[in-house]
Amino acid sequence: MDTLKHPIQVGNNITRLVPYRPGKPIEEVKRELGLTDVIKLASNENPLGPSPKAVEALRKAAERVHLYPDASCYLLRAAVAQHLRVPEDTLVFGNGSDDVIHLLGVTLLSPGDEVVQADPSFVRYEAAAVLNRANCHLVPLREWTHDLEAMAQRLNERTRLVFIANPNNPTGTSVSRAQVDRFLERVPPRAVVVFDEAYYEYVDRPDFPDTLEYVRQGLNVITLRTFSKAYGLAGVRIGYGVTTPQIADYLNRVREPFNVSLLAQEAALAALEDEEHLRRSRETNAAGKRQLYRGFESLDLPYVPTDANFVWVNVRRDSQDVFLALLQRGVVVRSGDIFGAETWLRVTIGTADQNERFLASLAEVLSIP
Repeated sequence: MDTLKHPIQVGNNITRLVPYRPGKPIEEVKRELGLTDVIKLASNENPLGPSPKAVEALRKAAERVHLYPDASCYLLRAAVAQHLRVPEDTLVFGNGSDDVIHLLGVTLLSPGDEVVQADPSFVRYEAAAVLNRANCHLVPLREWTHDLEAMAQRLNERTRLVFIANPNNPTGTSVSRAQVDRFLERVPPRAVVVFDEAYYEYVDRPDFPDTLEYVRQGLNVITLRTFSKAYGLAGVRIGYGVTTPQIADYLNRVREPFNVSLLAQEAALAALEDEEHLRRSRETNAAGKRQLYRGFESLDLPYVPTDANFVWVNVRRDSQDVFLALLQRGVVVRSGDIFGAETWLRVTIGTADQNERFLASLAEVLSIP
């Protein structure tokens, strides 16, 4: 391609942004490697798929896609508010919870403001800071878990956003209610604490913080949830935040008027009602977690116990090499090099058959000198 005679000029904050690297799609792997049977355990998707009720809702809604969606998500807003027992004016809906993260950056950050997050964690937090010319402090994890004490030490009068992924991505670890309570005591009044709970439905630890209670108390916090993971709706993109009415009002002023599609709203509404599908998804995940633990122990591989639907495992060799070798066998996982962890893999918990295939393939790969 010819070089542009007059190159486009953009701000250095844009050139500093690192494009998001999603997990390889199944169809892409099939095309590239000539495979016909591929399983994807790279993007923390629900291996059971969406609720049958959500699928049926999508079919019915397809006849109305010539119409604009409800910009206020009226029916879904009422349903989520009732489900969570929160006022409707505390909710902000987005094209995935990623969209709400973007809205937080655009709404709350100005040049020179500061963001605090753990490292490694979800990459879109730092992107929100860079995009809005704010400084981002990356605080290393401690034993693969948020070090809230170290994060608290980075707080100051310029801190505007603090991101806590709970459970954390890519490690699957979480922090307790007591740890969060102590941390919140040290947060400056101007700062907003973001609890990213994308994997909330998979958590079973009894001391997990009820962050919605912080919202009810009127603290400057926002809890992010999504329909992409346990509810199996990653492909239609819908998530939301729960926060104070004031913060919600500001975010709703900034968001695009039709940022959540008609299909996404209808699917989410149906999925929320299907408690049986959510129960089966949790049970499948719990059983798969135990299956992977046993497999890693038999291979003598260190792993981090997870509160999410993926496991962080040390394969004791270059993770990119292992990733590519698994790819040749039709198994897609996530290599740890993109998180600065050169020997680690993140593997999504699949069905029993998928987990067994992954473990067998991994054993084969690791046996190769």
